[in-house]
Amino acid sequence: MISKAPAPGADTSGDPYLPAHGNGGYRVRHYELTLDYKVAPNRLSASAVISAEATQALSRVSFDFGEFRINRVLVGGKPAKYLKRGAKLHVKPVKSLAAGAEFTVEVHYVGNPRPVGSRWGDVGWDELTDGALVASQPVGAPSWFPCNDHPSDKATYRVTLTTASPYLVAVTGTLVERSTAASTTKWVYERREPTATYLMSVQIGRYDEVELTGRGWFPHTGVELRRLSLGLGRASGQVEAVFETVPQRAAVPPRLRRAFDRDFGRQGRMMEFLQRLFGAYPFPEYVIVVTDDDLDDPIEAQGMAIFGANHVDGRRTHERLVVHELAHQWFGNSLTVADWRHIWLNEGFATYAEWLWSEESGGQSADALARAWHARIKAKPADVRIADPGVARMFDERVYKRGALTLHALRAEIGDPAFFALLKAWAVEHRHGLVTTELFVAAAEAQAGRPLRAFFTRWLETPALPSLPGS
Repeated sequence: MISKAPAPGADTSGDPYLPAHGNGGYRVRHYELTLDYKVAPNRLSASAVISAEATQALSRVSFDFGEFRINRVLVGGKPAKYLKRGAKLHVKPVKSLAAGAEFTVEVHYVGNPRPVGSRWGDVGWDELTDGALVASQPVGAPSWFPCNDHPSDKATYRVTLTTASPYLVAVTGTLVERSTAASTTKWVYERREPTATYLMSVQIGRYDEVELTGRGWFPHTGVELRRLSLGLGRASGQVEAVFETVPQRAAVPPRLRRAFDRDFGRQGRMMEFLQRLFGAYPFPEYVIVVTDDDLDDPIEAQGMAIFGANHVDGRRTHERLVVHELAHQWFGNSLTVADWRHIWLNEGFATYAEWLWSEESGGQSADALARAWHARIKAKPADVRIADPGVARMFDERVYKRGALTLHALRAEIGDPAFFALLKAWAVEHRHGLVTTELFVAAAEAQAGRPLRAFFTRWLETPALPSLPGS
């Protein structure tokens, strides 16, 4: 049975998996965040100005927010009453807001940021041995700013963060200002593309700045970029495409520089390959951060990927993770799921990019990897429906691997020319938008020129694993 979303209310998003995260009645247009962070005591003094539009008449506005002391709240520049209850901040304007009204809410707060507890562990703002990171998927954004914490409410951002000068600060977005006064440095980043709250990230550490392609760690607005003419390879059947080189940079602990240079040495080639498959990279830059601490898994953010020290060994052991996180910039970040039921559209696509890169870079073919994973998944219980896995299994390995198997089977079903044209059209036509399984099925049928409902029912709606077509 398909999970049904509850009706959204002022304090609920209506998400069928995580209704307590996100809020109804308004859409956020822009977040202006001003942060002052002291690393040693993990102390954050901050303000958030949230510009939004009411989608219905509202007597109060609710936000998801962590455990901070709130100093004051203003609506439209005027003091407003507020109530902090659990993980929600309820704000009552002096006058009710009419449907369609544009409004701003300003929140001043202070405290020690800490992760949000969830069934997937602690997520959000977390301390490192010497610094901090933000890993918010899926519910960690309220650990550092008040927000409408649902993937469908994408907004633009401007983030100003001031901290001690020895630390490098990377925020998801374009660096537009960097200035030092006395012993602190102010970093200003703008995220102009619509961005889900869980994809906003802050990274603070004693890192070396590494230029991967084109330009270094400073504003690159208005700079001419070198253009590339790329052959599209045998898989797509097309001849040529022209893309601009994407500025790529990294923040790396000094002790890991040599190993990093080896492990990420094919980053430029990887970016070129994925652009051939999926169209132009959807953001102005790509940033890689390697923390000096170990991490369980790499972390995706908008225009950024974060790896632990344990993912860097100088032997390219974890290169599949490098391409997986890069592929998320198209699938998950630019194309964001309308709700969490559709997470296979993030993870299945990123996993299939791993298999395609393996073949492109001289490793196992995509078909060999598909058949190996098909055998492994077939040995597991057949109790997950990929199109609606349930909240407990959002990040189940089978969602990732069977999602990729669905794409491989679709490739055999409609043929390489139609399949690779579909991947690119899907990424380009829904750039910076919201996507669902239903939209993808419709796109596949349009590209194939025939119904595919029975195919997708077998692969996405039926727990039993279908057989893979012949090579």
